Order: sequence, then structure tokens, then C-alpha cells
Amino acid sequence: MDQKSNSFLETEKISKLMSKYAIPCIISLLVAALYNIVDQIFIANADYLGSYGNAANTVVFPLTIVALSIAVMIGDGCCAFVSICLGAGKKDDAHRSIGNSILLCVISSIVITAVYLIFMEPILTFFGGKVNEETYACAKEYFFWIALGIPFYMFGQAMNPIIRSDGSPKFAMVSTVAGAITNIILDPIFIYPMKMGMMGAAVATVIGQILTAALSIWYLFHMKAVKLERGSFGFWGSLMKKFLVLGITSFLSQISLVVSMAAVQNMCTKYGAMDEVFGQPEYAQIPLAVLGIVMKFFQIAISISVGLAAGCIPVVGYNIGAKRKDRAKTLFTYLLVSEAVVGAVALLIVELFPTQLIGIFGAANESAYYTQFAVKSFRIYLCMMILATVNKGTFIYLQALGKAMESTIISLTREVIFGVALPIALPIFFGLDGLLYSFPVADILTAIIAAFIIRRTYKELNTGITPQN
Repeated sequence: MDQKSNSFLETEKISKLMSKYAIPCIISLLVAALYNIVDQIFIANADYLGSYGNAANTVVFPLTIVALSIAVMIGDGCCAFVSICLGAGKKDDAHRSIGNSILLCVISSIVITAVYLIFMEPILTFFGGKVNEETYACAKEYFFWIALGIPFYMFGQAMNPIIRSDGSPKFAMVSTVAGAITNIILDPIFIYPMKMGMMGAAVATVIGQILTAALSIWYLFHMKAVKLERGSFGFWGSLMKKFLVLGITSFLSQISLVVSMAAVQNMCTKYGAMDEVFGQPEYAQIPLAVLGIVMKFFQIAISISVGLAAGCIPVVGYNIGAKRKDRAKTLFTYLLVSEAVVGAVALLIVELFPTQLIGIFGAANESAYYTQFAVKSFRIYLCMMILATVNKGTFIYLQALGKAMESTIISLTREVIFGVALPIALPIFFGLDGLLYSFPVADILTAIIAAFIIRRTYKELNTGITPQN
């Protein structure tokens, strides 16, 4: 196998490489995001589930992110490390790190599934599942089946970036799309004519995840730049340390989001109970359901943002390994501009069409309070989308450069320090509105910190410039 088969990453035009790698990655992440979003759309429009099922979906969503955080730490870290290894001509390290990653993913996914099934009730309660009896019943049913599918979900998500690092971004995209299409087809069948409720939505999702995992397994036996051998599968501590360090930022960005969600959902339940309208039992689930919908739209925008940055990882890693800082700097500039454009488009949509957005999630079947709170939530909660997308793209790119500390600082500051402290503090003074304002304030403060790190990174990339071909 030619260990320099990815050498075009050092010579191809930067804009062309960005399109080649980022677009399939964006599609893969968007499709992955659609798993939960599609479930919520069909659930919301089923009159026997409605906002109760919607709120239950919101409760379970952070728990899928916990599993995703482990998967992306393994997959993104391995992707970055393999790309650097291929750029430096270290073929053995490349295939062994992939074998290591596969074993880690399988073992960790089984552990997470066991924990979820054993501690289901306290976990759901912690994320606001007991806002009322109907919501808890829906959450418990949905979570049980989703937990059973965790090993397939994690495997597919971890292998996706590894497949991209092997020079096959299109296959990575196709494997994810195939699973999502399966979910989209089965969801309405299971939820409407078959009346399987929350179980139907979850089972449709798991079947799609199994298909994605199966396609990923097939690809592992047909890799191009790296060939797996029997000796690839083992635990090499030195290699594991290297690629997990590169993936720790992806882990922290996801797991810190879970911490932030836990704070938001608990404050939503607490201050919703104090509200004149949402303190009534029949409306108690509305704030939780609405915030879940708003976060799902944010997830769509941020999937594009992350896809742009994550698609650059193989390109950045290879060029850093080949000591081409000039190309890494050019790509960084393209990325920041692209992230700002994505944020601007998302901002226009949420500010101009909030009623239409909430209508997709069953507003016609709900009270006027549902739509009113949703419109306010979209316009306030997501008003700093431009900064949110630029912040996200920045810390992922820094991860690809091997600057784990700077990347971690931005991620943890946004999601843990600001993402937890502000949702707890602001509602004390402003009630539920304070919860909505916590999100844009966090993005503004994070952007100030990111600006200093971006400036310093540009200075470092200016050193040792090699003329570009």
C-alpha cells in the first residue's frame, strides 16, 4: 500500500480540498442530526403523543450526546492522528491506531448501554423527565430502546471520521445517509398506522443505526490508504494517548454540551413551575418541549459549522505533518469566513420565520402558549448564531492543528463555565426569559476569548512559511 497515496492533500488547491472533504462531512453530520430531529417531528405531529412526546424526546436527547461524545473523541482523534501519520509517512502507527479505536469504541459502548439500562430512572429524572407523569412515561419507553442501540450508534459515529481520514469522505457520507433514510421511512410507519408510539420512533432510529454500522464494518475491510491487519487490533498505550489527546476536544465539546443541557433543562423545569401559565399541570411540559425544538434547529446549524471544520481535519493534519503551515493558514481563513456565512443564514431564518419553524413540530395541535413561547425562544435564544458558528469552527480547527489546550479552553469556557453559570444565574433575576438570554450572552463572552486565540494562531502559522505551489 502506498503510504503517500494522500499526498494530493499537500498539492491540491485549498478551496477544492475544502469542498471535497467538508461537503460530505456536513451532509453526514446533518443526516446524523436528523435522526433525533425526525423522531421529534413525527412524534410532535402524532395527536396521541404531542408535546408530551416532544418533551420526552428533549429529555433523552442529551443522553445520546453522552454516547456521541465518547464516539467522536475516539473517531475524531484517530482521524487527526492518522492524517498526521500519513503526512509523515508513518504507516504502522496509522493502522494500529485504527485497530485501537475500534476496540475502544466497542468496549465503551457496551459499558454505556449497561449503565443506561441499570440507572434509567435517576438518569431521566436528572434531565427533567418527571416534569409530569405523561412525559416521564414517554421518556422511559423511548430511552429503553435508544439505549439498546447505543453500540451501533457509537460505532457508526466513531468510524465516520476514520473513513474520511482514509480518503473516502463520500463513503462516510453515504453510510450515514443510508441509515437516516431508513429511519425517515420507518418513523411514520411505526408511529402512525402501527401506533407504536415512542417505541416505534426509537426502533426506527436503531434500525437505521445498525445499517450505518454495518456499512462501516464493510469499509474497514476495503480501506485504501491504510490496510488493517490482525496485528492492528490491540491496546498500545503510547498510540492511544496520542490520538485520544487529539480527540479530547471533541469529547469535551459534546460532554460539556450535556452539562449545559442539564442545567438548562433543570432551570426550565424549576422556573417554568413558577410561571403563571406554565405552572399549570396541563402546560408544564411546554417550555421543555419548546427549548428542545429550538436546540434541534441550533443543532442543524451547528452540524454545518462542525462539518466545515471537521472536514478540514485530514487536510490540516496532513499539511502540518508535511510542514506546510502556509496551507494551514489559508484554510483557516476560508473556514472562518464560511462559518460566519452559515451563522448569518441561520440567524435570518430564526428571526424571520419562527412561526413556520415551530409549525413543523406540531404547533397546530397545541395551545397558543406553545407557539408564543416558541417564537420568543427562537428570536432570543439564537440571536448570536454568527458568533456561535465561528466559535465552534475555531476550536475544532485548533484541535486539527494539534493545539488541544487552546481548543479545550474555548470549548469548556463556552459550555461549562458560561453554559452552566449563566442559565443558573440569569433566571434568578429574569425568570424564564433569563434562561433564553443565557445562550447569546455565553456566545458573546466566548467570542471575545476566541478572538485572542485566533490572532495568536495566525502569528504562529506565519512562522516558517513555505511558498505554496
